[in-house]
Amino acid sequence: MHKRRIIPCLDIRDGKVTKGIAFQNNVDLGDPVPLAQGYADDGADEIVIYDITASVEKRPPDFATINDIARRVFVPITIGGGIQTFEDASRCIHSGAEKVSLNSIAPRKPELLTAIASHFGVQAVVLSIDVARDATAPSGWRLFTHGGRTATELDAIDWVTRALPYGVGEICINSIDEDGKKAGYDLPLLAAVRKVANVPLIISGGAGTVGHMVDAFRAGADAALTASIVHLGLQSLQDIKREIAAQGIAMRQQISMSSVLA
Repeated sequence: MHKRRIIPCLDIRDGKVTKGIAFQNNVDLGDPVPLAQGYADDGADEIVIYDITASVEKRPPDFATINDIARRVFVPITIGGGIQTFEDASRCIHSGAEKVSLNSIAPRKPELLTAIASHFGVQAVVLSIDVARDATAPSGWRLFTHGGRTATELDAIDWVTRALPYGVGEICINSIDEDGKKAGYDLPLLAAVRKVANVPLIISGGAGTVGHMVDAFRAGADAALTASIVHLGLQSLQDIKREIAAQGIAMRQQISMSSVLA
């Protein structure tokens, strides 16, 4: 049975977890290490860590923080932001990440996807796309880079089609329009990507209730990224999973290592 995943997302800026609305007006929430550990203990299936200013500042990921989190967290970790070279990706994985997420660099250097997939396996490569509605784009959605700051000339759905053969194991769909608004994921965007992609899809941007996650899973998402719900303490991950499972959707269940080691 296909089991869905819940993945807390930690956007990091200046060493702190931060959260904004539509990629703007960010508020700092705290130290990423204890937050990641707390989410892992609460049943997170994976944890995604985005360094949201690394690409703009043209610097590599914060490898020390990755290592600190990996030593305390016993669920898969995905790292995004600032990965410009194979060496950056390799260092992320050797620092404890299971996957790397490529966003801004991918349209400029798609062969990097292939290099990472060839060495570490396709399962280690996540294509992250920041997307906003744009009536001038053929599909109605435009691809953005550099933390949603830079509009590209690429139609988002066309870019997904072109990127897949390079070695994409998963796609994380980040809706700029819905980010942080807690009004629901962009389900039409999810459906448009699902039509052209047969790899697992992670939906991101807009979850405010468990019902929004249920809607996304029923619309074809394999995993749901969440930030606002868990960062604001609206619900625990265990409660979220129980409510979704009660709707007939099979969920992965993680065993807390803290309880095992206690």
